[in-house]
Amino acid sequence: MSIEVKVPQLPESVTDATLVSWHKAVGDAVSRDENLVDLETDKVVLEVPSPVSGTLKEIRIEDGTTVTSGEVLAVLEEGEAAPAEEPPTTAAAGTASPVAAQTSDSRLSPAVRRLVEQHGVDPSRIKGSGRDGRLTKSDVMDFIAGKQETAAEPAPAPAVAPAPGSLGGRGERRVPMTRLRSRIAERMVEAQATAAMLTSFNEVDLFEVMRLRKEYRDKFEKDYGVRIGFMSFFVKAAVEALKAFPVVNASVEGSDIVYHDHHDIGIAVSTERGLMVPVLRNTDAMSFADIETSIVDYATRAREGQIGIDDLTGGTFTITNGGVFGSLMSTPIINPPQSAILGMHKIQERPMVVDGEIKVRPMMYIALTYDHRIIDGREAVQFLVKIKDSLEDPARLLLRV
Repeated sequence: MSIEVKVPQLPESVTDATLVSWHKAVGDAVSRDENLVDLETDKVVLEVPSPVSGTLKEIRIEDGTTVTSGEVLAVLEEGEAAPAEEPPTTAAAGTASPVAAQTSDSRLSPAVRRLVEQHGVDPSRIKGSGRDGRLTKSDVMDFIAGKQETAAEPAPAPAVAPAPGSLGGRGERRVPMTRLRSRIAERMVEAQATAAMLTSFNEVDLFEVMRLRKEYRDKFEKDYGVRIGFMSFFVKAAVEALKAFPVVNASVEGSDIVYHDHHDIGIAVSTERGLMVPVLRNTDAMSFADIETSIVDYATRAREGQIGIDDLTGGTFTITNGGVFGSLMSTPIINPPQSAILGMHKIQERPMVVDGEIKVRPMMYIALTYDHRIIDGREAVQFLVKIKDSLEDPARLLLRV
């Protein structure tokens, strides 16, 4: 029996999607729930699983096509799949592209396959660190960045002299933006065009936070199964500061200021496809362990393309940490329709005067970019001071003072 594979119902805020790539070809055997194709929206990549086991009979939509909910993508023939054709002989196979041959390997996960196709690398040259030597996304990224030696160097191709007048290997590549990257660009331009953005800075002595982390690190990880990082301290400090200055947690709608009584904090996560900001809900009620566990889960799912649109919407405030990449200071851009964003940076030991003595302290610059239309400089500065006080004396986070 023939079964149609359709575009799933897209979220209310998403009108269409782009078909990124098929993972099966016509005639291929498929299993129930096996991913057939990836669809990219403005925010996430959606996988379309096979509704039944059988054979892919027909593909109706090609890569790069814009599709909408309910549109037929392919037709499956339900039932026992036909036996696969014999692989081509060595002579015939020699005409195929190494990348094309290797990326069709079913042992590559969809995320890894997308990555090697996007960068045009040969996965057979990459050492796999996963189970049974499988490639992971980290393996591919390390290879691209030159951090990994090749698994086996292929025989060099015969040297070919450059054509007269050519650049002798110099050139350029033109790659269209993904929908996610295009949407990020639009939102950044929108933020700069609609908000009166201004950034204030302060610095924080993280000596006490680092002392607590060191003292309770092992017990915390043993009890909760997750490491205690800096982000949970910053989230908790931000919640207390947002309570003290609720306008920083507000947003602008037309000529109105909308105050939010809940504190849903977005945590910026960098992925190969671009920046994502999954949201921690009701952070006021979350423990340090809840925050750390949620962040790890979000980061993993975001990098594997498994995060949902609902996870990325509805935040009232955002925290971004450029320090993980070595940034000492920056001016982050507001995530609309929010009115402020807190930027964390690299921790650097510097000489500081403490109780009249010069001591080496782990210092971090923090930045608050805010919409000056509704947030005054006084409120922005005092917000950062509240963050600073909470982190330099973490007991305040427990006592909420």
